[in-house]
Amino acid sequence: MVTPVTSLGRNGLYDWLIQRVSAVIIGVYLIGMLGYLMCTGDLDYGSWKAFMGSVCMQIANTLLVIAVAAHTWVGLWGVTTDYLTSLTFGKAATGVRLIAQVAIALALVVYLLWGLVLIWGGA
Repeated sequence: MVTPVTSLGRNGLYDWLIQRVSAVIIGVYLIGMLGYLMCTGDLDYGSWKAFMGSVCMQIANTLLVIAVAAHTWVGLWGVTTDYLTSLTFGKAATGVRLIAQVAIALALVVYLLWGLVLIWGGA
C-alpha cells in the first residue's frame, strides 16, 4: 500500500476529520466575532486593540489561523489529486501536481508564520 506523503492525515478518515473539526473552529470563531460586533455598541480602535490583545483572543486567533491552514491544505490537496491527473496533463501530471502542492504548502507556511507574528506581536 502506498502512503501519500503530501496528505495531512494518515488516511482519508483523518483528512475528513481535520476538515470537519477545522470547519467547526472557523464557524464558532465567526459566530463569536459576529456576536461580539453586534453586541458592542461603540467600537473604537482602543477597545478593538484591547479586545484582540487579550490572551483569550490571541489563543482564539491562533486556533483560527491553524484551522484555516489545515482546512485549506486538506481541501486543496483533494483538488490537486482529483484534477491534476494524467487525464488532464499526461505524463507531466505528477510533476505538475507536486509543483502545485509545494507552492500551496509554501504559501500556507508563510500565511501561518505571518499570522502568528501578527497575533503574538513578534515583529
